[in-house]
Amino acid sequence: MNIHEYQAKAILSEYGINIPKSKMVTNAQDAKSAAQELGGKAVVKAQVHAGGRGKAGGVKIGHTPTEVATI
Repeated sequence: MNIHEYQAKAILSEYGINIPKSKMVTNAQDAKSAAQELGGKAVVKAQVHAGGRGKAGGVKIGHTPTEVATI
């Protein structure tokens, strides 16, 4: 089964499993708003059906909402 991380989190939460707070966004402005809602610092993850996304540059840490939007 190929599902994205945000989809897996939704399924797990339906069964009462605690998951970290997160937001799925599709553009820079929504990413900035989500980072503000989540406390300012956020991890931006590319949602792709592939292993090793961290090594490929698909996972970045933004320390401010503006930096998150840039990522």
